[in-house]
Amino acid sequence: MSVLETVGRKFARLATNAVVRRPALWRVFRGALRRQFDALAGSWEQILAANPRHLDALKQALDEIGPPPQRVLDLGTGTGAAAIAVARMFPDAEVVGADLAPAMIDEARRKAPPELADRLRFEVADAARLPYEDGEFELVSLANMIPFFDELARVVAPGGFVLSTFSRGAQTPIYVPFETIRRELGARGFGQFAEFTAGDATSLLARKTPDP
Repeated sequence: MSVLETVGRKFARLATNAVVRRPALWRVFRGALRRQFDALAGSWEQILAANPRHLDALKQALDEIGPPPQRVLDLGTGTGAAAIAVARMFPDAEVVGADLAPAMIDEARRKAPPELADRLRFEVADAARLPYEDGEFELVSLANMIPFFDELARVVAPGGFVLSTFSRGAQTPIYVPFETIRRELGARGFGQFAEFTAGDATSLLARKTPDP
């Protein structure tokens, strides 16, 4: 690993830890992280290829979701790998992949399978201030992504799910311990937590309390 890659990983972990503790610090890190991931967009598929099982834990968790969601948001979608996996898992779902980095979204649109074009789209969006309605999605997935818990609680419909995945577990540069995610989502009306592990990858699935 080059010195530049090492510095980038350390910066991503620093930003993650700071923002999870104090979400207001996002304005300090936002621009730098956007530029970092814009710069990585062209080589992102090569980076993913080094860990071919990076979505295995996510797929295990998707198997446990029911009934199948009709509207799904994949946050921090990068070049769209998780969004594509979700769209294939749920053939009746409309899936939106959102990312802060425009270059990542350009790559995701370029590589999106034509057969999914009628129900998979990619958009630039800031996960701290999402341009979506309250309760718009029955599933929000996050792969190697900083969770903004208030926004997650806002856009997930009652009875819907949040699925957080880290492709290398605690070694992922952008990583949040599951106990933190449990605590923060639990305080916002989520429960039924379930953990999944496949190789190095880990996932945590949580369900928002349904309306009475």
